[in-house]
Amino acid sequence: MTTTIRRSALIMAAIGALVGMPMLSGEALAGDKHVAEAVEHAKGAASHGKEGHADACVEHASEALKHAQAAGMKNPHLAEGIKHLTEAVKHGKAGHADACTEHAEGAATHLAEVK
Repeated sequence: MTTTIRRSALIMAAIGALVGMPMLSGEALAGDKHVAEAVEHAKGAASHGKEGHADACVEHASEALKHAQAAGMKNPHLAEGIKHLTEAVKHGKAGHADACTEHAEGAATHLAEVK
């Protein structure tokens, strides 16, 4: 009798894990995808900023900011990345390609550390 109860409990736990894990991993994958996109756009912003293109730096930094915010995670590196991207957009709009570049690079560094 005890063996039957243990076996039933084990089966129920396995079913719960099989049903629940894809939902949890789907959320994690969506966040990871947004973070990866944010990193790529932050790198693109930095690249354009180095060439003196403040407008293109703003475009990429804005796109990176959207993805970073959409990741929906609580992570200190993500928060720092968002701060840097916000500053990159602000400075880029003011025509400061060098400051936009510096903040975009900082954002890319922090976002790459998001786990």
